[in-house]
Amino acid sequence: MKRRSWRWLIYLLLGLATLFFLLPVYLVVITAFKDPATIRLATAWQLPETWHWQSFVVAWETLAPKLRNSLILAVSATTLSAMLGSLNGYVLSKWRFRGANIVFPLMLFGMFIPYQSILIPLFQFMSNTGLHGSLQGLILAHVVYGLPITTLIFRNFYAEIPDEMLEAGKIDGAGFFGLYWRIVFPLSISGFVVVIIWQFTQIWNEFLFAVTLTTPATQPITVALAGLAGGEAVRWNLPMAGAILGALPTLIIYIVLGRYFIRGLLAGSVKG
Repeated sequence: MKRRSWRWLIYLLLGLATLFFLLPVYLVVITAFKDPATIRLATAWQLPETWHWQSFVVAWETLAPKLRNSLILAVSATTLSAMLGSLNGYVLSKWRFRGANIVFPLMLFGMFIPYQSILIPLFQFMSNTGLHGSLQGLILAHVVYGLPITTLIFRNFYAEIPDEMLEAGKIDGAGFFGLYWRIVFPLSISGFVVVIIWQFTQIWNEFLFAVTLTTPATQPITVALAGLAGGEAVRWNLPMAGAILGALPTLIIYIVLGRYFIRGLLAGSVKG
């Protein structure tokens, strides 16, 4: 009986924590549906008297090109960094070479380099190569910056694949890429799910590279949302509606792939 009481108490505390966490979401949603003339600080928590859908129409018309830029950026950079990280993890876990114990820590060091510390040389590099202001340059920056974490995830994941499987493949005549495509890659679904969720979310929400390395025509959604909320007289229903539209892609990714995330994240973390 005592154990059951503790369980209900824990559930109650978790429910209260969930409600507290969802309070900002509630405020964003109800503000997005309010008429701009009725938005006041004193009535911020009240439901709208009439549900105003026009905010989403205007936000969509304003942000649609930026959403397209973000989709191209996030999908391309996530795909490239995932594939390159998979190959790096494959090499570092299953193909021994001289200096591997030095290369891998140096790659991981990239995870701890703040964006701000390399922003000026990165800007100069993009300008000198003609990539500044293009989506291709922003994709390249995110691919390179994402390689350390994707390599780490895949290396830990591939360490759990028995070496005997690869040895059997070598006996059958498979080479470097043959072993990867026929054995390693088909076993990598959980690892790819983790990397896709992680990279897509990070790239979609990133702001510093986006505002520095792009032009107005190539800006992603995060920069457009900041501009939508700027100015002295802000129609708060529009930024809130835009925030909901901007959050939908990452929300869909988590809904579709979320149940595989923890499973893939823990792969390779337990021995035996």
